[in-house]
Amino acid sequence: MAEGKITIYTGEGHGKTPAALGIALQYASEGKRTVMIQFLKGKGLEDTEFVKRLEPEIRIFRFEKSDLCFDSRSEQEKQDDLTNIRNGLQFARKELNTGGCDLLILDEVLDLVANGIITVEDLRSLLEKHEYTDIILTGVNMSPEVCQFADVITKLVAVQCTN
Repeated sequence: MAEGKITIYTGEGHGKTPAALGIALQYASEGKRTVMIQFLKGKGLEDTEFVKRLEPEIRIFRFEKSDLCFDSRSEQEKQDDLTNIRNGLQFARKELNTGGCDLLILDEVLDLVANGIITVEDLRSLLEKHEYTDIILTGVNMSPEVCQFADVITKLVAVQCTN
């Protein structure tokens, strides 16, 4: 039986990725390794000196070639990046199979399912490999089937305060 936990950050509000990165920082402070793979985000986190300084404890990957958010891409660009998205998922599978990290963050993976890019079964097959690795899944759209995979679900909601 797997000992790693699966956490989901979902909701319309902003903050899902920063919440996941906050957990990654906690892991890094304990000497643990995190791999984050970003999907559908366009540029995602820019490849800056700061991001490079997080390595080797926190490594961030983006396999898609387009700098545009997925919804803003042409149909041809979307088709071209489907292979790159699958490569990112294969890389995630390799990390889980080899124990390459203590925490795996699949940023916006819930929206891969919601957009029909991968199936719930594809995601289930990937998550079954996690054994001792903790996993964080993020995305706006969480299907009831994906909900079943999680040990913890946090839904972020934007709140409007009135005076």
